[in-house]
Amino acid sequence: MSNWQPGQTIVIRNVHDGRPVGAMPVRVVSADDDVPVVWLPSGAPVMRPGIDGRFVREVPPEERYKSTERTPVLRHWQGEGILIVGRPGRAHSIWLFWEGAEFAGWYVNLEEPWRSSRIGFDTRDNSLDLWVARDGSWRWKDEHELAVAVEHGFVSPEQADRFRAEGERVIEEWPFPTGWEDWRPDPSWPVPALPEGWDEL
Repeated sequence: MSNWQPGQTIVIRNVHDGRPVGAMPVRVVSADDDVPVVWLPSGAPVMRPGIDGRFVREVPPEERYKSTERTPVLRHWQGEGILIVGRPGRAHSIWLFWEGAEFAGWYVNLEEPWRSSRIGFDTRDNSLDLWVARDGSWRWKDEHELAVAVEHGFVSPEQADRFRAEGERVIEEWPFPTGWEDWRPDPSWPVPALPEGWDEL
């Protein structure tokens, strides 16, 4: 990221079975190679993994994991924007959420470690996450989905154990607050767009 500048658009892609099935165009906030920070604003065009034209989250878990086939589905990000703190070398990133002007909490997105690409970073989203509220309380997210994914062989028991172990390490380390909780975006930044060829590795 040393060649990127604040305000520049890059893309974080979700790569599954060797091809991008999701992509988020984001603005660079900090180009620190150790802790890259990016902004996903409301209204940004986001490609999300889908099944038969439906967003994965719209498909019941019992159906969702019967096939590994995933295709991108276009959605525009709704609600408040999200600040994403990358943690290269670690199997997670930290997403900061706001409700209006008030900070709401941290979403620990468990995923494969970020890999640099020609347009940003590539990763693969995992089937378990954490929510940490601003008061310090926390809970697992999507435990049932992970159990179904293991049952259908979409995720191995060893992978599931690895996802959970990473989440447990985050809680033990407790990297909260991140130092970005009072940050707000430059109002002059336009909504980023996905570049041509975003789906080409």
